[in-house]
This record gives sequence, structure tokens and C-alpha cells, in this order.
Amino acid sequence: MDAASVGAEALFTANNVWMMLATALVFIMHLGFAGVEAGFTQAKNTVNILFKNTLTPVIGLLTYTFIGFSLMYPDAEPGFWFAFDGFGIVPRDNGIEAGYADSAYTRWTEFLFQGMFAATAATIVSGAVAERIKINAYLIFTVLFVGIVYPVIGGWKWGYGALDAMGFVDFAGSTLVHSVGGWGALAGIIVLGPRVGKYVDGKVIDKPGSSVPLAVIGVFLLWLGWFGFNGGSVLSGDPALTSLVLVNTSLGACAGAMGGYITGWVVFKRLDLGMVLNGILAGLVGITAGADVFTYGESIFIGLVAGVLVVLSAITLDKFKLDDCVGAVSVHLTCGIWGTLATGIFGEGVSFLPQLYGVLICGGAAFGAALIIFFLLDKTIGIRVSREHEEEGLDSHEHGIRGYTIVYNE
Repeated sequence: MDAASVGAEALFTANNVWMMLATALVFIMHLGFAGVEAGFTQAKNTVNILFKNTLTPVIGLLTYTFIGFSLMYPDAEPGFWFAFDGFGIVPRDNGIEAGYADSAYTRWTEFLFQGMFAATAATIVSGAVAERIKINAYLIFTVLFVGIVYPVIGGWKWGYGALDAMGFVDFAGSTLVHSVGGWGALAGIIVLGPRVGKYVDGKVIDKPGSSVPLAVIGVFLLWLGWFGFNGGSVLSGDPALTSLVLVNTSLGACAGAMGGYITGWVVFKRLDLGMVLNGILAGLVGITAGADVFTYGESIFIGLVAGVLVVLSAITLDKFKLDDCVGAVSVHLTCGIWGTLATGIFGEGVSFLPQLYGVLICGGAAFGAALIIFFLLDKTIGIRVSREHEEEGLDSHEHGIRGYTIVYNE
């Protein structure tokens, strides 16, 4: 083997190792989501939250195996709206190289990395609809949303489909992952309605979460996972671009935290840890669409604005009595839209109108599909638990155990 072949093989291996590491980091985000959702919701529903967050990546990866991957990355002419390769992981070329991103890594790695993204979209929905949705209804929604809706929309850009042909840019998924999940969450809380006792006589009644430390741990796990989420989206181990993306990602998170901190203090007249935590996530979501084209100064500004927006969005949702238990709609939908549009404003070589069209097209498709799925589930099997079960807690009625149990030996 000559020197050129040895160098090419070494580069291929290095790229593949980095992508597998990025995949592992995205996987750990599911633990982060579980921590955030369990920490921000009531103790009587902890097991229910964790049950959903355990099965979501399981269902997500299986459905992505059987149908989603072939929907999202079909062997089709560029510019398609719908294409399908067939069930299962269809081989490409020699069955080893990805046939994507200049074949910088294996097709198995491509599948697993993208499969972790797919499951994330459904996890976003889980937190918003918590504490009052039937577990079976949520799981059926997850199968349909992750198996069909998400990969079809994702293919429009990342599979070289119609949005890609329009010039739409979404580096790591401010729209394709976060806004799509956010639109699904919004549809869910509209059909479900608010929790019992959340809005009384025009007032918003706080329902304290079970564990602030758990929520903090969850947020930091998500931040850690974002190094793989955005860093892996370089689709190689390119040192210059990967480093830039990770710097922008972290600065966006930091600025988002400051935006949430300052806005929470101005609006609520208190040092609101919840808004700081959601500010971090808002900054991460906002930076995701253009982390590869922003300067570090632009990343700070975009993250700061996202931190402000997440607070204002949460207040607005409460005014319309849209009960989002963990702020998922504000974090992922509101800031996903902001990040995507900001890419068209600040991103070098990116036009604004395709970004706007992409937001509208993906939003209409994701929200419309989720609304139909939730509506049909509501009219068939029902999606909301009984008032008695909701008030007493889903853990004891649906799972038979409690999330926090201290046993004293006499």
C-alpha cells in the first residue's frame, strides 16, 4: 500500500472514530432530557416521565431502522419531496462507505448518528405533554412521528431534497430537529389542554418540580451532548471547522444563560434558576442552525437573544393557557425558528428568504401532521388520563411504583 493509500485509510478511520464518539455524545442527551423532564415535573409523575424517556430512544432507533433511514436518505434524484428506498438499512456501493459527506465514514456510523437525532425529536414532545397524557397514546405518537414525519421532513434538506435545492441551510437541526419536535409539542398541548389546576381565575399556578438538582444535571448533560450534536454535524473530523463549531456552540449556551438570567430577573424580580437553565438550552438550540458559519461574536448575540426569547415565549404561552411542563415549546420551537432565521441574517453566504420558506414549510408539515395524529388518537383511544389519575399521580396508577421512595427498616 502506497503512502497516499495509507494516508487516506488513516483519515477515513479518524473521521469514523470522531463520528462514533459524536454519536455517543448525542445518545447521552437522552439521559439529559430524562433529568430535565423528571426534575421540572412533579414527584408523583417521575416514573412516568422516566418510562417515556427510556422507551423514546428505543422506539426511535427501531423505527428509524425499519423505515425512517430509507425515508430520510433515499437513493433519489436531488430535489425530491418524497422518496423511499425500502424497509431496513439498504446497502450502498460496497456496503461500507456512507455514500454521503464524501464517504468520510461508514454507512453504519451514518445510520446510528442520524438515528440518535431522530429519537431526539420525539423526546422534545415528551416533556411538554407530561403529567396528563396516556402512556400508550404517547408511544403510538412516537412511532408515527419518528418513523415517518421526522425523516420525511429531514430528507428535504439533509437527504438533498426540495429544501436543499431551494438553498435552505440548517447545519445541525434548529429547524429539522428542534422546531419539528417543538411543533409536535405545541400540537400535543393544544389537543391535551392544560393540567388540572394550572390556570385558575386568570392566574398561573406553579406546580413545583420534584428535583432542582436533577434538572441542573440534565441541562449540563444536554450541553455535553451538544458537542456531539453540533460537532458531529461537521460529518468529519475536520479540525478547523469542528473547533469553530464547538466554540460557537459553547458561547451560544453561555450567552443564552445570561439572557435567561437577566430577563427572568427583570420580569419576575427574582433570580430564576429555571430560566437560566432553559436559557442555556435556548442558546444551544439557537446556535445549531448556523454554528459552522457564525463568528464567535455573532454566536454570543444569537445565544443572548435566544435566552431573552425563551422567557418571553414561556410567558406568552401561559397567557394563552398552553401548558408546557418543561418549556419545550419555548426552547425548541421559538428558539429553533430564531436560530434558523438568524442564519439567514448573519451566516456568510446564506440567503434569508430560503430560511424563511424552510421554517414555514417544515412548520406547516410538522405541526399539521402532529395535530392530525394527536386528534385521531384522542378520538379513538383517548390521549388524556382521568382527572383522578392526574390528581393522584401517574406513577401509582400506571406503573405501581413511586420515583422517590425511602424505606425505613424498623
